[in-house]
Amino acid sequence: MPSSVDRAVIIEDLRRMARNRLPRMVFDYIDGGAEREWTLRENMRAFEDVMFRPRSAVATPKCDLSTTVLGLKIDVPFILAPVGSSRMFYPRGEEEAASAAGDAGTIYTLSTLSGCTMEDVIQSTSGNAWYQLYLVGGRDVANKAIGRAKASGYKALVVTIDTPVAGMRERDSRNGVKELLAQNLSTVPYLGQMLVRPSWLYRFFGDGGLMNFPNIVLADGPMGYSDVGAALEASATSWEDFQWIREAWGGPIIAKGVHTADDARKAVDHGAAAIVVSNHGARQLDGVSATIRVLPEVVQAVNGQTEILLDGGIRRGSDIVKALCMGARAVLIGRAYAYGLGAGGYDGVTRAIQILRGDVIRTMKLLGCAAIKDLDGSFVEVPSDWTARLPR
Repeated sequence: MPSSVDRAVIIEDLRRMARNRLPRMVFDYIDGGAEREWTLRENMRAFEDVMFRPRSAVATPKCDLSTTVLGLKIDVPFILAPVGSSRMFYPRGEEEAASAAGDAGTIYTLSTLSGCTMEDVIQSTSGNAWYQLYLVGGRDVANKAIGRAKASGYKALVVTIDTPVAGMRERDSRNGVKELLAQNLSTVPYLGQMLVRPSWLYRFFGDGGLMNFPNIVLADGPMGYSDVGAALEASATSWEDFQWIREAWGGPIIAKGVHTADDARKAVDHGAAAIVVSNHGARQLDGVSATIRVLPEVVQAVNGQTEILLDGGIRRGSDIVKALCMGARAVLIGRAYAYGLGAGGYDGVTRAIQILRGDVIRTMKLLGCAAIKDLDGSFVEVPSDWTARLPR
């Protein structure tokens, strides 16, 4: 008998399965965005403005989906993005997702705000992994985390630059996420959300219940969940930090959170080996443009000086192909696999990857393109007000 996640046809099916399995506060933590969620919706909708220009009467019996990012070969043109607190979605969530990524031949990116140690996560994957860095706890704490990531074998450091303060995520405030994390009497009014999901509750407490952040080691031990908001605000990353981060890391650094041509050029000037065009999954500043809309501006500004990745709003393989045509080297997926993780752990993440991989193959065959390396701007039509020169 196939598992329930095997019956998922599109990512939205996994989203519904996750919603049915998780308490509302946990599902909305994955699903929600900042304030009115205008940018959250626009991240997805904007892909509809990009039209394909297929080549007809072209036989494409096979499609080569492989590419390289920072010299690392991946078998599919998408990477698993850092998603914090994944252990709330499924026991050992970061390890489950990393294992699925490795088995699919792609890269897993571990969030600083994870519930599993970076050492356990990298041991769980047969593939490569990146470590996403917040400067939570200050420079000394971050330096220790960088040293651990280097010793563990992480291949790149992803420095998030768009979080000087946590965005206003209204669903989290209404659903009691802060109260859940506090683990005191304030949690009581929200217990009903958990009690109606007994399977999740059993697994959650079987995995140890609410834990700490083992990769943020303060003077008195790992940082607790309830300290996140204040810690992020006290540890905003600036361009000046890139120098000491580069010196401490000694490997490739990726600047994540680039949204304008100016910041793209600054990232290059400060030594970023790659940049991620990202608005943090619309979880930070509401009212900014969709990432696919600003991708041409960034491509033009960088002019081939560094590799460009993109995240935000990707729910179908056709979205991935559009981003690649418009100049992205690969994309990062976040919610698409987080829904799978919430729906069924390793199996759910694997199914999300299978869905997107199948979508990409079908889209490329219909476009008449046999290899990722051959995708370029000639395969898409972009609105004229997205002023840019697409790579051809």
